Amino acid sequence: MKHVTIRWNLTVAASDELIARTGGPVGEAPAAWMSEQEDVRQENRQQENAQSKSEQQENGRQEDDRQEDARQESELRAAAALLRAGKLVAFPTETVYGLGADAGNDEAVAAIFAAKGRPSDNPLIVHIADREQLDALTERCGTLEHELMNAFWPGPLTLVLPVRAGAVSSLVTAGLDTVAVRMPYHPVALRLIAASGCPIAAPSANRSGRPSPTRADHVAEDLWGRIDGLVDGGPTGVGLESTVVRVVDGRIVILRPGGVTAAALGRYGEVQTVVDDAAHAQDDPTGAAIRSALPSDTAGPTIASERPLSPSVRSSDEGSDAPRSPGMKYTHYAPRGEMVLVEGPADRVSAYIQRQVGLAGVEGRRAGVLTYTEHAADYHADLVLTMGSLADLTTAAHGLYASLREMDAADVERIWAEACPPAGIGEALLNRLLKAAGHRLVRV
Repeated sequence: MKHVTIRWNLTVAASDELIARTGGPVGEAPAAWMSEQEDVRQENRQQENAQSKSEQQENGRQEDDRQEDARQESELRAAAALLRAGKLVAFPTETVYGLGADAGNDEAVAAIFAAKGRPSDNPLIVHIADREQLDALTERCGTLEHELMNAFWPGPLTLVLPVRAGAVSSLVTAGLDTVAVRMPYHPVALRLIAASGCPIAAPSANRSGRPSPTRADHVAEDLWGRIDGLVDGGPTGVGLESTVVRVVDGRIVILRPGGVTAAALGRYGEVQTVVDDAAHAQDDPTGAAIRSALPSDTAGPTIASERPLSPSVRSSDEGSDAPRSPGMKYTHYAPRGEMVLVEGPADRVSAYIQRQVGLAGVEGRRAGVLTYTEHAADYHADLVLTMGSLADLTTAAHGLYASLREMDAADVERIWAEACPPAGIGEALLNRLLKAAGHRLVRV
């Protein structure tokens, strides 16, 4: 597999101004003055030598950067050539790493599903580098859709739009009459898509059901040997997938919460959020599996499945089993250990979790706690990880998937995670936590 590494901010410009120097008077001068000036000249020579060495080093760095830029451009063109040839290439976006293929190539798109072990009725998002590509993909876009593009593209917003017949493989759309499209806000992704000359279908670059990858090593861990190329752009920024929306009867319907919040979308129209009831049906909405595992004196906690965070609509159209958006129908983002999400006042949450950790220890099972910076000192377990800060949930969103993978690396068998307020990016974070826990939620 070809591994391409892309670094950021390569060119280092000289920031120090040159030191100005003045000459001495002409003619003879007292010995003391001559001695003083000799000291000055000696100091100046040392400074000039140091400056010359510094300039040589700076010139060397700039030349190294130019060579590195040229190497990266060559490597990026090679990755784009792989995509044009129907191969699979993982690449960074501002949300998570994506696994890309030519969206119009049936065999290439089929290879995505095979590499990930992804169900074929789970549609893919098509990534574009400029708005001109959109016209070839979709039949029409309304005024509200254009307003959303103007506001949030490039960026972590995906729009579900009427698909133009034959524009993409039917595997991309799962046979639906719509296609999900976004323009990523990541220069490497945009350069790669533009260089490939084709729209790129790209789900997250992980095995289906696993935590999404936010670093190149996460991709390699899941997909090494299954794909043809990996563009390493360093850690991603947002850390959660894009928000997916569809405009229905003038309303902005959130099919999957993500990097663009409901509040931000609400500046452009009425917003509704889908309840992905298909996921509830296959998980354990009664909470029986958790309840049976609790000790007899823990009747206090309420076992619940996910509840709507705002007015809801159906996750798929009548008569259609295929979801309109990725991330709606199947268990996603899950660690290998069994995870339970706990919600309630902080003191009751920590007391409940610490008790469960103790019981897991009695059973000889490795236990982990997923919490926030403010509460980390409240826990003692085999592994206690902080996703980020409750005061800034963007940090927790950024750290979630890496934390879940760290739990796996430590062979943690039981995980208890703290819930978060469903406001702003917290709505997307809570959505991912619930899915990672298989909708196992305990309210205390």
